[in-house]
Amino acid sequence: MTATQLEPGSRQHHAVAGAQGFLPAFEGMRGAAALGVLLTHVAFQTGEVTDTLLGRVWGRFDLSVALFFALSGYLLWRPHSRAARGFSSAPGIARYLRHRIVRIMPAYVVVVVAVLILLPEARTSNLQVWFANLTLTQVYTPYTLVEGLTQMWSLSVEMGFYLILPLVAAILIALRGRRARWRIPVILLTAVLSLGWKYLPIATADGVHHDNWLPGYLSWFAAGMILAELAVAPQPLMVRLVRVRFLMPVIAVAAFAVAASPLAGPPGLVELRPQEYAIKILCGALIGFALLAPIALAAPGHQHRILASPAGLMIGRWSYGIFLWHVAILMVAFPILGVPAFSGYMWPILIVTVLLSVAVASVSYALVEEPARRALRQWEARRANALPVRAREIIDQVPPDSPRQQGSAAITTAATASSASN
Repeated sequence: MTATQLEPGSRQHHAVAGAQGFLPAFEGMRGAAALGVLLTHVAFQTGEVTDTLLGRVWGRFDLSVALFFALSGYLLWRPHSRAARGFSSAPGIARYLRHRIVRIMPAYVVVVVAVLILLPEARTSNLQVWFANLTLTQVYTPYTLVEGLTQMWSLSVEMGFYLILPLVAAILIALRGRRARWRIPVILLTAVLSLGWKYLPIATADGVHHDNWLPGYLSWFAAGMILAELAVAPQPLMVRLVRVRFLMPVIAVAAFAVAASPLAGPPGLVELRPQEYAIKILCGALIGFALLAPIALAAPGHQHRILASPAGLMIGRWSYGIFLWHVAILMVAFPILGVPAFSGYMWPILIVTVLLSVAVASVSYALVEEPARRALRQWEARRANALPVRAREIIDQVPPDSPRQQGSAAITTAATASSASN
């Protein structure tokens, strides 16, 4: 039985929208997350993130990053979850890494070069700053998070997740078939243990904070990974709970409220105590799961009215560019309006930053992101078509009566399979 044959309401599975294929609402959710990150940065730079109720709310929109991480966990782990249950073959590591690099690096490099050369606050001749930012190692290198690029710490963490994901899949490869039911407990246990990351006395150089490293955010990625497991092998009780009207949004709002309270520490860019850090990270994981679950575990054919709308899909397509460019554009928005930073004027600054970020992101998508992905697809198509031809040329050079000629079908099949896996 394949994933497309799962019968709704059966004892084994409930058919869900996220078992396979593209989920349009996830694209819109990515756009909403990008705008949430933009909002919290505008609030901070205009001095609106204060120890007041509204100030704490603006400050905790930084948990939009949890949505980004949970989305990555879900989308990148789903193929491994399907492979563990025999629905498909495991994704090839080489192809996976190619697609991750092409998805992330071309537009990112353009932003880094432009900001370090053109933005006065970030202009530098320090080779360490250039190297750390171009290689996404700024969270491990002292004092390399510079103006216009400070949000890239999260991209550095995400790249770390991309690199360890094949290793995680290899570790859990034994949990296949009937043993696949243990995958969620293992992932959940890892997520819970990661909440103690801030408690570990890890020595770092001045200007480096280990709470900005991948282990501290594993629970955010794990929220998406667990959701991927549930989407591929739905548990009827969980599906019914997720589909209860307003339950997941209420959980997300409650988690956000806790994160905005003193339990999760003071607002602003301050170092949190271990307990505060753990509470904030836990709230982010709950928010990520609660907001994505109704989409991933929805009934097949269900579409979100707002997130899957043309406007939602448009912002989703440009979301990566919005994330990359918005901090540098925010720095420019102040002189455009003639107001200093930290002096208020949040809404005018927000409007200018949103409009310019969306405009620049659309250009980035059209001129950098999409051409890079298209070039990769074309290269892979040429490579896939060339491999069987080369195999046939080798076979044709072998005498007809040779035993090697008798294995021609096997050679051709192997070459085709190799091209598909990579």
